[in-house]
Amino acid sequence: MITITILGAGNVAQHLINAFATAENLSVVQVYSRQKNNTLVLPELVKITNDLNDLIAADVYIIAVSDHAIAEVASELPFKNRLVVHTSGSVALDALDDGNRKGVFYPLQTFTKNKAIDFSNIPICLEAQFSADYQLLEQVAKALSNFVFAINSEQRKTLHVAAVFVNNFVNELYRIGSEICEENQIPFEILQPLIKETAEKIMSLSPNEAQTGPAKRVDLKTISAHLDFISDGNQKTIYEVLTQSILQNAKKL
Repeated sequence: MITITILGAGNVAQHLINAFATAENLSVVQVYSRQKNNTLVLPELVKITNDLNDLIAADVYIIAVSDHAIAEVASELPFKNRLVVHTSGSVALDALDDGNRKGVFYPLQTFTKNKAIDFSNIPICLEAQFSADYQLLEQVAKALSNFVFAINSEQRKTLHVAAVFVNNFVNELYRIGSEICEENQIPFEILQPLIKETAEKIMSLSPNEAQTGPAKRVDLKTISAHLDFISDGNQKTIYEVLTQSILQNAKKL
């Protein structure tokens, strides 16, 4: 049985706790939260503490806090030469304190509070200083997911940038689309089948092959009409920038 301590009480921590609770040969033995009052839902027998000095022995300590707090939490751990990993996509391995063995356990997914998620389909990106520690992290990851990858800090930074484009920016475009619909008394639900089909297409086609629309067709008349319709300056700028990107890419193909 691999024993795990979770350091953190946010969305990622809660999702990891839930996933570990149903995995074979993994046991969360303790959770650390800076705040005494938190909303964590814990399995039976899992101990919680808000004092780092009360941490008990575990095979791996997973820091699941905001990026800016990782180094601070790592530096405050009251022990040495144990395996300590973080879950961030944008923080390098070296941000962890030198007193302990370092690693990364990065599940590449968007986590939302109270939204259940299937870890078996989540890519988990691993990095470790030592091969034995990597093998341990690999056992933990494979108990949760069918997709486990060795990814170094520079590659993980690249992945995180790409993930912002395909997730955060796309979701912002959903928000803008929803806002345009709402302002014109149109149910946003009408767009949902289109959203679903767009996402499903890139499971079998490349983004280049899946692209459609006026910019792809170089339909300048429709593009001009859309820009005339959009009154919000921010929306107009985003439309122009993305249209230009599609036009430029179309010229390369």
